[in-house]
Amino acid sequence: MTNTPKHTAAFFAGALALALLLPSGCRERNLPILNKAREENGQLVYDRIPDFNFISQDSSIVNNATFAGKAYVADFFFTSCPTICPIMARNMLRIYEHFENNDKLLLLSHTIDPKRDSVGRLRQYAENLGVRADKWFFVTGDKDALYGIADDYFNIVIEDPGLPDGFDHSGRFILVDPQRHIRAYCQGTDSTEVEAFIKKIERLLDEI
Repeated sequence: MTNTPKHTAAFFAGALALALLLPSGCRERNLPILNKAREENGQLVYDRIPDFNFISQDSSIVNNATFAGKAYVADFFFTSCPTICPIMARNMLRIYEHFENNDKLLLLSHTIDPKRDSVGRLRQYAENLGVRADKWFFVTGDKDALYGIADDYFNIVIEDPGLPDGFDHSGRFILVDPQRHIRAYCQGTDSTEVEAFIKKIERLLDEI
């Protein structure tokens, strides 16, 4: 039967009604901004990841300009960590491999043990993972700067000599957009969460 304008209108009306009845999780939406917000002149203004300046595994300067126009995934680790860091590294490697050929996304891993994690040690760590230095940055720098920016990423980083490995830190992965806003995070030791996180990264990259 040939569709008439009446039939076409009825079809679109029905489709719209069905879409409205679907649970919100079934409809694609942009990821929310998770930073704290304040009101200025009647508008919400969101906090951003502040300026930073670190040194990567190939001795290059890594700062906000490195990520201009790109999204990135950040985490905090240290090379001698015997507990959660090896699991986090494997899951970050999954993200790296999934997006290796997508130039909209970079990865940024901050050491929380700058005293021992020299540039050379970070370079060896990256080489053992087999990753590109222009795609996944392993950075060191001033300890106060590293620990301070962890707070901006909603990460817990505490040096505790009473612990077996000397540090207490969360295993979060954080997704940051080109405007320096946090758009998603997950527990980097949980493979199921990481799989869902990858899908959120894809959604954000579609916005860029």
